[in-house]
Amino acid sequence: MKKIQVIIDSKKIDCLEGQTILKVAWKNKIKIPALCYHSDLKIKANCRMCLVEIKGKKGLYTSCSTRVEPDMEVTTESAKINRARKINLELIFAQHCEECDDCIWDFNCQLLKLADKYGVDKARFPNRKKGYPVYQFGPSLIFDSSKCIDCRNCVDVCHQQGVDFLKIKEKGHLFQVVPTKNEKKDCIYCGQCIVHCPVGAFEAVGEFEDVEKPLQDKNKVVVFQFAPAIRTSIGEEFDLPRGSIMTEQLVAGIKKLGVDKVFDTCVGADFTTTEEANEFAEKLEKGTTPCLTSCCPAWVKFVEFNYPEFIPNLATTRSPQVILGGLIKTYWAKKENIDPKKITVVSVMPCVAKKYEIKKEELEINGIKPVDYVLTTRELAYLFKKYKIDLAKISPQKIDDPLGIPSGAGVIYGASGGVMESALRTAYEKMTKTELSNVKFEQVRGAKGIKKAVIDINGKSVKIAVVNGIGNAKKILEELKENPKLYDGVEVMACFGGCIGGGGQPVPADKEIRQKRAEGLYKIDDKKEIRLAHKNPIVKKVYKDFLNSEEIIHSVCHTSYSPKKREVKI
Repeated sequence: MKKIQVIIDSKKIDCLEGQTILKVAWKNKIKIPALCYHSDLKIKANCRMCLVEIKGKKGLYTSCSTRVEPDMEVTTESAKINRARKINLELIFAQHCEECDDCIWDFNCQLLKLADKYGVDKARFPNRKKGYPVYQFGPSLIFDSSKCIDCRNCVDVCHQQGVDFLKIKEKGHLFQVVPTKNEKKDCIYCGQCIVHCPVGAFEAVGEFEDVEKPLQDKNKVVVFQFAPAIRTSIGEEFDLPRGSIMTEQLVAGIKKLGVDKVFDTCVGADFTTTEEANEFAEKLEKGTTPCLTSCCPAWVKFVEFNYPEFIPNLATTRSPQVILGGLIKTYWAKKENIDPKKITVVSVMPCVAKKYEIKKEELEINGIKPVDYVLTTRELAYLFKKYKIDLAKISPQKIDDPLGIPSGAGVIYGASGGVMESALRTAYEKMTKTELSNVKFEQVRGAKGIKKAVIDINGKSVKIAVVNGIGNAKKILEELKENPKLYDGVEVMACFGGCIGGGGQPVPADKEIRQKRAEGLYKIDDKKEIRLAHKNPIVKKVYKDFLNSEEIIHSVCHTSYSPKKREVKI
C-alpha cells in the first residue's frame, strides 16, 4: 500500500491507502465512537455510530467501512453527524433492556457514555425486546437476549471459532440472536462472545456471591489460586497500564478478602508441564504422535464433541488449576494436618470454560473435587471494588509457601505457545540428558493464529504446531485426518492469543491489548532464576515426598476423556 495524505478534522495525516477512516483516526488519537466494530472481526457497519462527513460527497459514511483516499477531507463532529448519532442511539436503546447493576461493562459502558454525550432519550422508542429470554449455556455462560443490540459480533466470533452455536433467527420483520437447536452443534464455553459483545448481553455465570459464604465460615480453610494470565490483565480494571505485573498486589488484595492462603496456579503449571513433557517424550519414542495439549477445557470439549477420533491423542495430564487444587487437598492438607473436606479451593481464571471443567466427575480424588469455585478476572475485580480494595494503591505482599513460587515455564502458560514452550524445555532436557543453553523457543511465540516449527531433539526433527482460536484448530485437525504424522505436538488454546485473551478477562480486548498482557508474562519469565518446570524445587520435593508412585501420580495429575453428546439444553 502506498502512502497518502488525508485531512481529518483539519489535521493533516500521513497514512496508507486502503486503511479505513476509523483506523486512521484512532491511530492519530481522533475519537470516533463505534459499538459494533472489533478489530478481530469482519466489518459490518451495523451500529452506525461511526458516521462521518466527507467533503465533496453527499450524506454520511460509516468510517469503519470507508477507505481513505488521497487528499480526502473528513469531518468527525458536526450538527448533522451528532443528530444522526443521537437517533441511532435512541434506536439502539429500543432493543437494549438496561440492567446496569449486572453488566461486565460496569464502570466503563460506552453505550451510557455516548448516551450522555449526545443527550439521548433512552425511552424515546418502545423497547421491542422486553421479555426476551435469558439463556444459560451450561455452568459457564449467560446470554440475556433482551440486552442484545443485534450487532452480530457474537454470531461472527462463534462462526470464526468454527462452533456456529449462535445464529440469526428472523422474527417477523426483525432479527434475533438465538442458540441453535441443531444437536450436532454445542457451545464449548470459550467465552469469546462475552469479550466481543459491546453491550454486556453475555456474561459468565457468577459465583462471587457463593465464594463469600465460605469466607465467613470459621470451620472452612479457604485457599485461592490464580492463573498465569491474571497477573498481567487485572490491573486494567484499576486503570493501570496494560500488561502491568500485579502478582504481589493480587496476593495482598485476596488476603484482604479474608482468605487463609494464596497459592500460584503457575506452580500447578510446572506439574502439568512435567507430566505432559513425559507423555510427549513417550509418544515420540513410541511413534504414537501427535500429542495434543489438554489444559484448555474449551478445546477438550470441542474435541470430545466434534472430533472424538482424536481423543486418544489428547494428553491425559490435568490442567494446572486442577492439579494444584488436587495437591492442595492431598499433599498440602496432609502436610498441614487439615481435613480436605474442610478446605475450599477457589481458582481465579481468565477463562469461563474453567467453571465447566471443575464440574467433571472424572477429576475427583477419592470423591473430593480438586477445585470448588472458579472466579473470572472480572469477578475478582468486582469483589475487590465491592470491598474497596484498590490494587493500584495496595501494598504488595508475598505469596504463600509451599505452592507459591513457580518457574518461568509455569508463568508463560498464559500466552499462546507458552504450554508448548514449557513442555519443550523439559522434554528437551529429559530426552537429550543435557542442559539447554537457551531455554527460549521463540518459534512458538506470538499472536499468529497458527505457528509451525521444527525443533531438533536428539537428532530427531520434531514437528510442532501452536494454535490459538478453535477455527484454526479445526484446520490442523483436518490436516491430521489427511496425514496423521504431519505434526508430533500440537498446542491449542481456544481463545485468541491464548489465556491472555480468555472469556473471563477484562474488556475491551483486542490484538494490541493481548500483546501487552503476553509481554508482561515473558518479562516475568526472563527475570526468573529457574525457568524449567522440572527444576522447580517444590516440584522436586512434592515428587519425592508425595507423588512417588504411579497410582498417586495418576489420581492427582491425570484424567480421561470420552465422546460427548450435546450438553446445553435450550
